[in-house]
Amino acid sequence: MTATPETKSAHTETPTSSSSIVNEILYSPVNLVLTVIIVLLVYKIFRSRFGKTSVEAPTPELPKIRKDMTVAELRQYDGTQPDGRVLVAVNGWIFDVTRGRRFYGPDGPYAAFGGKDASRGLATFSVTSTDKEYDDLSDLNSMEMESVKEWEAQFREKYDLVGRLLKPGEEPMNYSDEEPEETDNSTSNPDDKKEQ
Repeated sequence: MTATPETKSAHTETPTSSSSIVNEILYSPVNLVLTVIIVLLVYKIFRSRFGKTSVEAPTPELPKIRKDMTVAELRQYDGTQPDGRVLVAVNGWIFDVTRGRRFYGPDGPYAAFGGKDASRGLATFSVTSTDKEYDDLSDLNSMEMESVKEWEAQFREKYDLVGRLLKPGEEPMNYSDEEPEETDNSTSNPDDKKEQ
């Protein structure tokens, strides 16, 4: 007779123990914390995709500039000036990357390139720029130079060309307003263009 009550108590305890196990799983501190984290991440994803587009003001269209610059002149265009213009040099050419200000501007992940020659950093996959007066890139290997040329091609497609980065003692070219902008997308050296 004792076997029957044990069987009954086992049947009566099983639903209670299974519901308590479910409650322990659902309401465990670890699972609650994970649920809160997931909800916060989903909220941030939706907020960043849908919330910022209406809040951010469009960048005002700045007049195009067309001139050659020295490294010292280029440094003035790091995005900290009142108009916020950002210029970056790649492989001897200067590009207006103001449209990409969130990347190259003062608070961007590539702010080290703003107002500088980014060639060496892009070639070596390093977010650093050189403080040299002029970096001739002569010590880069062929793979690094090919990488610089690929970056130059990408910048030509995406951003406006401003002019050439001048070597020390080199004279700037005069660009007239009626002169068409260079449309040659080849990745040649700026010195080649000068001789043409």
